[in-house]
Amino acid sequence: MIIKQAKWLALLALAIFLTGCFQTNLPQSTLAESSMVKLQGRTMGTTYHISYLSAVKASEQQAKAHQVNIDQLLELVNDQMSTYRSDSELSRFNSSRSLEPFPVSHDTAIVVQAAIKLSYLTDKKLDVTVGPLVNLWGFGPDMRPETIPSDAVIAQIKQRIGIDHLTSEGDYLQKDISELYVDLSTIAKGFGVDQVAQYLESEDITNYLVEIGGEIRAKGKPTPERDWIIAIEKPVSDERVVQQLISPLDNGLATSGDYRIYYEENGRRFSHIIDPNTGQPINHKLVSVTVIHPSSMMADGLSTSIMIMGPEVGFAFAQDQGLAVFMLIKTDKGFNEVYTDSFKPFLVSAVQDKAKVTQ
Repeated sequence: MIIKQAKWLALLALAIFLTGCFQTNLPQSTLAESSMVKLQGRTMGTTYHISYLSAVKASEQQAKAHQVNIDQLLELVNDQMSTYRSDSELSRFNSSRSLEPFPVSHDTAIVVQAAIKLSYLTDKKLDVTVGPLVNLWGFGPDMRPETIPSDAVIAQIKQRIGIDHLTSEGDYLQKDISELYVDLSTIAKGFGVDQVAQYLESEDITNYLVEIGGEIRAKGKPTPERDWIIAIEKPVSDERVVQQLISPLDNGLATSGDYRIYYEENGRRFSHIIDPNTGQPINHKLVSVTVIHPSSMMADGLSTSIMIMGPEVGFAFAQDQGLAVFMLIKTDKGFNEVYTDSFKPFLVSAVQDKAKVTQ
């Protein structure tokens, strides 16, 4: 069976499209106080868009300087954690066969430690050592295989994975099996978003929206009259339809879905999201999970974890942990929206009602 090319579908679209750089597009009544700056570029194999309010006296040269600094910051994250760069810190750890502590940057250690914490919190549904299985199914940097993996091959690969084999103390990583392979793609983009947000705040920018490949961090407002508004798309491939408008307020946001990257073979759909317990792509009715959390990195990891859990277990976990989670579940008639109690305040209708009360 020849595996066909994976289909790439839009995961999440911004209601505020962040196109064009250095534009001033606020109402005339606010131009005397501030202007909107928009930056865009490429990183981590995807695109980024940044919008922030700046004093009118700020020059285009200053905005370009911010973009240079942001590009350097994101380039550093790639140098630390990319599995597509053979000389990155993470790639060097993966290629090492030593079982001794391996020195890494403080940032890489922080992300790995967060991944380990999330793994145990989610009953190991999030497992950053699952990379060999992701590669086996044709969704990693390795060449796509020509046949669907057999149960025997999956079982063999599973001997080389497991979060229990990975530890991190201080600025060191350590493995207890030589072939352990770590892939931080489930949380690295979220970490990058958080890093950009921290940079903006260090520059006294307190009204911004940062997006990298669909992972988001927002703070403040784009205008005094409204909050940042995000559109979650309905997971269909033949048209762009808004499923729900939300406002993350001063939080991070991430969406995970099985409709973004997949391939089909003999009528069966293979998702890029792999369940580490079974070693196979997930196969259930939950098609999209959006998580709002103060940390974009945590939102990134949690959305993937809940996606693997499935609709019933994932929703129960989110409610029990007090997480703000929005789910789309496929039915014979379309899609059902399900969200936790903690998510309700972020629905646009709820945000608008709150604004009316406080006026």
